[in-house]
Amino acid sequence: MSLRVCAIVPSYNHDRVAGDVVASLRGLGLPVFVVDDGSGPTAATTLAALHDPARGVWVTRLPVNRGKGQAVREGFRLALDAGFTHALQVDADGQHDLAAVPRMLELAQRHPAALVSGQAVFDGTAPIGRRIGRWITHFWVCVETLSFQVTDSMCGLRLYPLGVATEIINAEPVGSRMDFDSAIMVRMCWRGVPIVMVPVRVSYPPGNPSNFRLWRDNLRITWMHTRLVLAMPARLISGRIRRPCRPEPAVHLASHWASLTELGVYYGIRFCVAVYRLIGRRGCLMVIAPIVAYYYLTAGDRRRASRQFLERAFVAGGVNRRPTPLDGLRHFMRFAASTLDSFIAWTGGMLPDAIELADPAALAAFARDPRGGVLIVGHLGNTDISRASLDPTTRARLLVLMHTHHAANYNRVLREISPDAAVNVLQVTDIGPDMAIRLRDHVDRGCWIVIAGDRTPVRSQGRVAWVPFLGTPAPFSQGPYVLAALMECPVWLLFCRKAGGRYRLVVERFADQIMLPRGGRIEVLAQYAARYAARLQAHAIADPFQWFNFYDFWAG
Repeated sequence: MSLRVCAIVPSYNHDRVAGDVVASLRGLGLPVFVVDDGSGPTAATTLAALHDPARGVWVTRLPVNRGKGQAVREGFRLALDAGFTHALQVDADGQHDLAAVPRMLELAQRHPAALVSGQAVFDGTAPIGRRIGRWITHFWVCVETLSFQVTDSMCGLRLYPLGVATEIINAEPVGSRMDFDSAIMVRMCWRGVPIVMVPVRVSYPPGNPSNFRLWRDNLRITWMHTRLVLAMPARLISGRIRRPCRPEPAVHLASHWASLTELGVYYGIRFCVAVYRLIGRRGCLMVIAPIVAYYYLTAGDRRRASRQFLERAFVAGGVNRRPTPLDGLRHFMRFAASTLDSFIAWTGGMLPDAIELADPAALAAFARDPRGGVLIVGHLGNTDISRASLDPTTRARLLVLMHTHHAANYNRVLREISPDAAVNVLQVTDIGPDMAIRLRDHVDRGCWIVIAGDRTPVRSQGRVAWVPFLGTPAPFSQGPYVLAALMECPVWLLFCRKAGGRYRLVVERFADQIMLPRGGRIEVLAQYAARYAARLQAHAIADPFQWFNFYDFWAG
């Protein structure tokens, strides 16, 4: 099917950033229909100035404010009349990160019958009342759809197949204001429309007015859920509720670690820390167990990634059975326990005998070496535990390269609990010439560049080596070895895995220096990556439940 996609931007008094939103959408090549939902004179003038059909922007004004749902309906009508097959609904308040749009368009191309919807990933600016309201709505949507497939029914960034969406609007009550987004999504589920969720970062810019009216809109949304729940029995009996078909697993299995949303939000993590301080580690794990179970049931992509990894690790380790759902839940619980242990370690609550050194001489040699270098770590076990347990002098020599956007809440709480946790942490998306020069200066001053060996670059551009891992070639980053070659420095490996109730810290010398010849450079990089993958595999087989890469590790 050939898709013709446009964008619909409903706006009511959101003139401050609407122009930026429209410009971003046009930059993505999308024609834009702006629907002014009866804005006041100042906003109406600003929005009207955006009208430029020659450049693919049309502004339509409704004479009075009729609500977001009515504005979106008008946008659907305009899009259909213009011959479009799909419409991207985008709120005009600038809260949504439009960097997610290309991914949404790609998924719509692969699954033209699906509703592709954003799943909000909030930063610290989101009001707690809005978060609570979303949690309540999410619960009722799970009840109404009899599934956990819809993980966010209120996100204002979504891509509709116009045919079925218009059919539902014309035949069923879907609301005209803030109740529209959830209502139409539930009714699309009832018709068997596939739902694809895409993580979208959401922030609340200061000074940007909200059109959500706490009492009025919450009452309207409550009535919407009441109406949907009451309609369910008759529809079930008559067979008019069809389970949405799922697109192939590749859509639901995150193909890159940076696309993951964070398991938990800021206040949830703060809650866990408070519970730990009140009743200790064991009590905290008992309290959060139902929360972890909830995430295990609802986070389908990570659940499938867990099962995929455990299947491969069991086979490689000689475990003669397939992983069960209880194994998957255990995997999630081990991740939660590891995260909690990180907080405990950084606050000084870890007992001295909770950590043992596999080779004290190796760690001593590493600490005594006055030269800087590259230290390769991985997302297996608990690197934070090892970093927190080092003596202050050695820890001060570590410069941790980290892509923290996908775990902003975790890192925010960690910094608040222990400022030391954020010392020498450098946010890096890609290492260009300027960054390489900066890192070389750190190494020359005796610093160790800490970099993950089991995560491919956010902007990989093919800079990976496909090497054997648990029986199947997997992409491993060339970055650590290229960086070490540029730095002309030694390379060490660090693993910290829990065994027998204690964390075991393993420090291994990997290479005195990485040498990359002019000829056969790619082959040599692959050899280094394969050596690291072999060491990572040994630890992963020893305890698969301490593998914390919850995405499709083998995707290209």
